[in-house]
Amino acid sequence: MRRRRLQEPKRGARRPAAAGDAERGEPGKTVDTRSSQTATTPAAPAWKIWAAVGLLIVAVSVAYANSFHGKFIFDDTPSIVENQSIRHLGSLQVLAAPPDAITTAGRPIVNLSLAINYAIGGLAVEGYHVVNLALHLLAALALFGLVRRTLLLPTLSPQFGAASTGLALAVALLWAIHPLQTESVTYIVQRAEAIVGMFYILTLYCLVRGVTAARGSAWYIAALGTCALGMGSKEVMVSAPVVALLFDRIFIVGSFRESLRRRWGLWLALAATWALLALLHHLSQNRGGSAGFGLGMTVWPYARTQFGCIVHYLRLVFWPSPLVLDYGYPIVRNAAAIVPYAMGVFVLVAATAVALALRPKWGFLGVWFFAILAPSSSIVPLPGQTEAEHRMYLPLAAVVVLVVLAAYQAVARLGPRSRRALVALVPGVAAVLGWATYKRNQDYQSELVLWNIAVASGPLNDRAYLSRGNVYRTEGQYGAAIKDFDKCIALNPRYVKAYIGRGNAYNDEGRNDEAMRDFNQAIKLKPELADAYNGRGSVYGYKGQYDAAIKDFDRAIELAPELAEAYFNRGNAYSAKGEVDAAFRDYDRAIALRADYAEAYNIRGSIYDGKGQVDAALKDYDKAIALRPDYAEAYSNRGSAYDFKGQPDAAIKDCDKAIGLRPGFAEAYSNRGNAYQSKGQPDAATKDYDKAIALKPDFVAAYQNRAIAYSKTKNYDKAWADVKRVRDLGGTPVPSFVEELTKKSGRSE
Repeated sequence: MRRRRLQEPKRGARRPAAAGDAERGEPGKTVDTRSSQTATTPAAPAWKIWAAVGLLIVAVSVAYANSFHGKFIFDDTPSIVENQSIRHLGSLQVLAAPPDAITTAGRPIVNLSLAINYAIGGLAVEGYHVVNLALHLLAALALFGLVRRTLLLPTLSPQFGAASTGLALAVALLWAIHPLQTESVTYIVQRAEAIVGMFYILTLYCLVRGVTAARGSAWYIAALGTCALGMGSKEVMVSAPVVALLFDRIFIVGSFRESLRRRWGLWLALAATWALLALLHHLSQNRGGSAGFGLGMTVWPYARTQFGCIVHYLRLVFWPSPLVLDYGYPIVRNAAAIVPYAMGVFVLVAATAVALALRPKWGFLGVWFFAILAPSSSIVPLPGQTEAEHRMYLPLAAVVVLVVLAAYQAVARLGPRSRRALVALVPGVAAVLGWATYKRNQDYQSELVLWNIAVASGPLNDRAYLSRGNVYRTEGQYGAAIKDFDKCIALNPRYVKAYIGRGNAYNDEGRNDEAMRDFNQAIKLKPELADAYNGRGSVYGYKGQYDAAIKDFDRAIELAPELAEAYFNRGNAYSAKGEVDAAFRDYDRAIALRADYAEAYNIRGSIYDGKGQVDAALKDYDKAIALRPDYAEAYSNRGSAYDFKGQPDAAIKDCDKAIGLRPGFAEAYSNRGNAYQSKGQPDAATKDYDKAIALKPDFVAAYQNRAIAYSKTKNYDKAWADVKRVRDLGGTPVPSFVEELTKKSGRSE
């Protein structure tokens, strides 16, 4: 049988490019991917794609199901709770967070997202967590789409196209539920990583869609939009234009020359977004002094520290424990702590360079990893935090893609049984990672747990002791707080915030002289720090030196006009002086600055109460309790208001709640006693007054009210004894009651 000779291509005819042409980067042998992504492998049925999307959403939602009630922590306070700019959604002010907002300064898109949250739900923490999870899900879906469409490109389709949907699902799933991502999802203000991650991935996704569409201009415009939004979200986006160009050269056209010829306008437009990033960085004053040069840390100390950080990040990818909220700002100083890690990083960089030359598709993953880490883990100092887990949000994707695709290629050579084993392995790994994420989210339910881990992991981290000390103080554990502040000061004798924290704890314990020394030391170290004047003013207030207190509060407000606590404390000083109107104005201002200021609502309610405006008082008490459901004083005060309004049953219920929360709360027993009197139950009232007096022997009002109860039960001798006790304590018995008791008992005092 005659063998037919293959016909050679005619001279000048262009043969179809082979899948390996772009891999080798041969000039002229490029692939026109438009309308050709299914030329080698048919796209998966739509139902499979939607099933994968649904599975991804369900799995991530389950892993983060317990994340919605985590409190505001750490940088959430200055960036959300105290950030006034997020309260002006309808104003351009929302695009300019103040420098002390830390995480949102110079990042208008992040600040805008928080403003939208605030407009919808105020400072209700659940809404912020819902948005964080939604952003993370969008980023995961974008990654799924990017990986799937990339694997369907002609340069990769012969190897991965048939399994593109399954591989993309595995990558997106393992990336999204990895516990290393919890800091970017559950720690609210670190949504900055999720937002920039989403825009970074979408920029590449829009590029892929543009080059595979019949008319790609709309997708290129979308890529420009997502790149610009990313630049307004976080500095990590700086590498996106370069990475997009490299992606085009490696996976799509095969050479930089061809990429520039086809899409030079797109590359110029993407590069122009750098101007936006530079402008934002400049306007934010180096992000409030938290990033850049000349901020107290030079290039080499920061850079040499990053070698160990990068290796540690990679270790956490494969063994994510322990996870730490704050590593502080340690700088490595000896060769033993630098050289081994530096060698490891240099090996990885060299491997990336070699792969770019010989196997560019694999090398791209190394570029992705290092290019995204570069803004925070290279030579540009971030003196406030040399290491942070949220920086691995996007770099983690490169590692996951590498592992998944390498595993798939390895088992592909071993036959169907091995492929089935790999398919079965993915859900198992996902389950382990998802459970670890769920457990880590439990840590975020307690600030104390988070800082215990931080202290245990970094015993030389002064900021961890400071933060845990503040939590102890908030929980009323003043001794433990002082111990942590002592440790912080021992580690860093010039840490001003530690002196302020310890001064506040001393003040809470009534150790006014020690508190005064700490605040004076803080002012000496940093004369322009408002918190120090605010703290010292509180000490003057406790000492009854109200004019000196007001002077310090004035200074604190002058230095920090939006320091709500200074207005609140000055209001207390004015109130103690009897200047109720001035006090009222300060409480109003404190509430305007901090909508979650439960204490301010409570004390303003008591002023309304004193003026006889009971309905206004009840409204403020309701707000205080809504903000702090464990606020015993607000329940007690509301109980008193209900009693005044003629609702003793409601009053007793509130006082019961207050006593349940604080069994040693004398005022709550006294208020409940008043309610029992209103119900005509003087014996029950007397028992409550007895308890109040036992808890607080100098409680003048309790003696006065117990005398009234005794009078109603005709225990006149005891009533007169309580009247005498009122006078002995410096009080003045109610004249009308004394007159009535004289008539009833038949004798005078």
